[in-house]
Amino acid sequence: MDTEASSLISPAPLRSRALATEAVHAGRDDLASLGLHAAPIDLSTTYPSYDSRGEAERIDAFAATGAKPDGPPVYARLDNPTTARFETALARLEGTESAVAFASGMAALTAVLLARASMGLRHVVAVRPLYGCSDHLLGAGLLGTEVTWTDPAGIAEAIRPDTGLVMVETPANPTLAEIDIRAVAHSCGSVPLLVDNTFATPVLQRPVEHGARVVLHSATKYLGGHGDVMGGVVACDEEFAAKLRQVRFATGGVLHPLAGYLLLRGLSTLSVRVRAASASAAELTRRLSADPRIARVHYPKLGGAMVSFEVYGDPHRVIAGVGLITPAVSLGSVDTLIQHPASISHRIVDEGDRQAAGVGDRLLRMSVGLEDVEDLWADLCQALSDGPAAPARAARSAGLEPHPAGL
Repeated sequence: MDTEASSLISPAPLRSRALATEAVHAGRDDLASLGLHAAPIDLSTTYPSYDSRGEAERIDAFAATGAKPDGPPVYARLDNPTTARFETALARLEGTESAVAFASGMAALTAVLLARASMGLRHVVAVRPLYGCSDHLLGAGLLGTEVTWTDPAGIAEAIRPDTGLVMVETPANPTLAEIDIRAVAHSCGSVPLLVDNTFATPVLQRPVEHGARVVLHSATKYLGGHGDVMGGVVACDEEFAAKLRQVRFATGGVLHPLAGYLLLRGLSTLSVRVRAASASAAELTRRLSADPRIARVHYPKLGGAMVSFEVYGDPHRVIAGVGLITPAVSLGSVDTLIQHPASISHRIVDEGDRQAAGVGDRLLRMSVGLEDVEDLWADLCQALSDGPAAPARAARSAGLEPHPAGL
């Protein structure tokens, strides 16, 4: 249906329009000329051609260069016009030459590691905390890679001749710790710096502007934004994108075109969603910081819609006590989610490493959505009051005034 789209939406240079405008229009600039308003969905798995010699030449060219073939794709594992629109849009938002989409964020990270390993660069330098499955993929050596864990100050010393990548996540999952990307990029020298930008999104931070060369997203989160699509994407220069396309073709970690369509649609409201949710998160952070039932609150200086906090009481009682807020993994949806990282998202990380990275047993991670902040606060208050030895509940029992934060 949209077999011309791949050639019509070639990678664009750094954006010249405001990010909110790009979020709405990038990847869709040719639609009016095609007589369309909404982006079409191409569900084809294969594409007919009567020129088998020409197809052979195009396949040979892709095998040699990894560049997208001219004309319609040969096979859906090689390219898809709907997915290509999402890739073009995300590259525009991140300010990179290209982007390559995958079936999930972990598939995207896997492709990056395999691409570097194929060049004989199997060593990775990484800073904790990372998303738990990213940590596991690096630490378990499942792809034949080796990792050196360090703090930001130790990156330069940890780099070896076979180091293919330095990886950080900022703000980090789940502690929201922040890293100076520019300083880390300087420490990397010629080694590419990968920044997982899932939490910040390009609305709040564009890592390539600070020296990063590879930007990773779990597109399942804020880019999709509605909890109904899974995907991953890597934004980078065209040279590395070509290698990633070859890995994707060989391993089959492709993004389904319907997911590509939903992610493209999600980008159109990304700026509005992130800014609205961030305002609520900042207000909830203020209230939680003043609440005697809360031991510590984590919220990045960058801002954002993620809040983590440590409770004095039982965190599992808080999870069980929410009503409006959804107790579930993942993040970045229009509805607010809360989870206990030590039990779920970071359970796969060794307990000692997890604790050392600040992921304690009383830490809760909350992804703030688009609900009214007063409703969210009321639900949190109820859940916190259900925990053992909650100071505010004890105060109410004693007939004292409620806490000024709104209890």
